[in-house]
Amino acid sequence: MEFEIVTGSVESLETDCLIVGVAPEGNLSPSADLINKASAGYLKDVVGDHQGKAGEALLLHKVPGISAGRVLLVGIGKADEHSDRNQKKIIKAVMANLKAIRCKSAVLALDGQESADQDLYRQLRHNTEWASAELYQYDATKSKKAEPIDLQSLGFLLSSEDAELGEFSISDGSAIANGVDTARELGNLPGNICTPSYLAEQAQALTEECDELSTTILNEDEMEKLGMHSLLSVGKGSSEPSKLIVMEFKGGEPDQKPHVLVGKGITFDTGGISLKPGAKMDEMKYDMCGAASVMGTMEALTELDLEINVVAIIAAAENMPAGNASKPGDIVTTMSGQTVEILNTDAEGRLVLCDALTYAERFEPETVVDIATLTGACIVALGHQATGLLSNDDLLADDLLAAGEFAADKAWRLPLWDEYQEQLDSNFADIANIGGPAAGTVTAACFLSRFTKKYRWAHLDIAGVAWNSNGKAKGATGRCVPLLCQHLIAQVDDTAE
Repeated sequence: MEFEIVTGSVESLETDCLIVGVAPEGNLSPSADLINKASAGYLKDVVGDHQGKAGEALLLHKVPGISAGRVLLVGIGKADEHSDRNQKKIIKAVMANLKAIRCKSAVLALDGQESADQDLYRQLRHNTEWASAELYQYDATKSKKAEPIDLQSLGFLLSSEDAELGEFSISDGSAIANGVDTARELGNLPGNICTPSYLAEQAQALTEECDELSTTILNEDEMEKLGMHSLLSVGKGSSEPSKLIVMEFKGGEPDQKPHVLVGKGITFDTGGISLKPGAKMDEMKYDMCGAASVMGTMEALTELDLEINVVAIIAAAENMPAGNASKPGDIVTTMSGQTVEILNTDAEGRLVLCDALTYAERFEPETVVDIATLTGACIVALGHQATGLLSNDDLLADDLLAAGEFAADKAWRLPLWDEYQEQLDSNFADIANIGGPAAGTVTAACFLSRFTKKYRWAHLDIAGVAWNSNGKAKGATGRCVPLLCQHLIAQVDDTAE
């Protein structure tokens, strides 16, 4: 489906469905009021059937005096209820109705009243992203493919003065939406398809589509020579070879330091010898959603055309129990030279990430952000709403928090105090890979911080936001692609200033 900017009088728009807003007590939005006048009061005659609640919809056929085939009245709620949450609810309702009536074209004429946002770019970008998300259908492993969606174009009605900014907004929104779709698709694929080798193939395929992008795949022998014994220890029990996937996007000047994104890519996590309970173990195919979000962000970058250098590092492995698998009590030497006592083989994400974070040093990065479904403790702390954020740099943390707010993909900062480091003490190695049940998200980040002392670093724990577990909504969410994209956009904007 294509998004487009539409200008002109709302009464004369030729489209299958025109979407206008109504507030509580029958108050019409400006575009709805124009339709009402053109139809000699038709909307006012029927608006009593509509309470104006956010997302409430009423479809009208053959409204007199206008060119549109149908009019969809959508509730925008009270003015003091306008928020990102309500805006998303409104867009979801619009898309559900458009899919149900099987129209081919539609124009959204809500006059910006679906949102409290005065920033037209942000408002339209969100509308584009959220409308696109409602069109995603997973059918890769189904014998019967999803029915094609009839909707071919969704327009946004703007004034001529705002049209150029509108085009820019939907262009960025479409790029980010495509990145989210990529992350969702990778996350939803089963572990017998989406293996470390499959992730590597997808990275190489993306490289072929973009001149600014190059990809290097390190195999197990190459990682062995680099001393990545921690990463390699995770995949020892699997027949699937581990991979380190390195993607370089060179959109900036050659001497510009890159921003590095590091993704946890555990394509299936049984827990290893520290075996997980059987219930919901199928959801451990989502343990590569950090890698998926990095891959989705790189896809978005190929369309956003940002003047920035970005390196993506994906540490991909499968964590399986076997006779040669790592055991609790084993000690491994990381690429940094530090030794780790593996007290729990189910705390494997930090074992692959630590070597990837050490590998990132060679790029002399401006910043490094790792993204991982790292701890169940993060779900306990923050639920399924916010990404957990920990950092060794206040400015970087603030940048990411601001990006999350702007992108409506929120994060919340947790402490990274030295006092927590003591929980990782080991009698037999430099560091243990777990710190006990208390503050599990914090001690996991403390572990990673031991490998990030040479650069500005932040850790995003997306365990609570990467997927939904419930019913028909079950599946990968694509978070935190919007946050990461906005963070990179903001870095370019700051450089330009």
